[in-house]
Amino acid sequence: MIYPIVAYGNPILKREAEEIEEGKELNNLIEDMFATMDHASGVGLAAPQINQGVRLFVIDSTLMLDEDDEEKGVRRAFINPIILDEYGDKFSFEEGCLSIPDVRAEIIRPETLTIEYFDENWNLKEEEFSGMTARVIQHEYDHLEGILFVDYLKGLKKRLVQSKLIEVSKGKVSTDYRMIYPVK
Repeated sequence: MIYPIVAYGNPILKREAEEIEEGKELNNLIEDMFATMDHASGVGLAAPQINQGVRLFVIDSTLMLDEDDEEKGVRRAFINPIILDEYGDKFSFEEGCLSIPDVRAEIIRPETLTIEYFDENWNLKEEEFSGMTARVIQHEYDHLEGILFVDYLKGLKKRLVQSKLIEVSKGKVSTDYRMIYPVK
């Protein structure tokens, strides 16, 4: 099943997601999240973006890498993740979000992270990720904390996107995927 994506302005995107009861059957939800992400041509999707306030996200960072990149991307689900540490040089990259179409901004993040999470079979894992994979994880993890990439913008940069954010929240945006807009 392909879910509609929750648009900027919906309160679920600003709430901290709730932990999922260990052992809960999530295979259908994870499969649907991958299908939704792929349908929308995304590289990551967090459960709050499909109106599910739980600590789950999926990523496919292979789509962000070229054949000659040393880094190998991953296509994976992260259940109840906890970023244990972020480190390394910080680098800037233009980010976007399926919940905020047509808005992009340069965001600075550390290049490497260590994360603890459960996989789709409820195996506990602790792994280190770097580069673009780390960036996608950081972006999706922020969704579980109620943080959007535009929240990192300050001053003039924030004011420059403000009118676009209002348009998105009012449904004045065109996408190739279904969206749920805030009720006014």
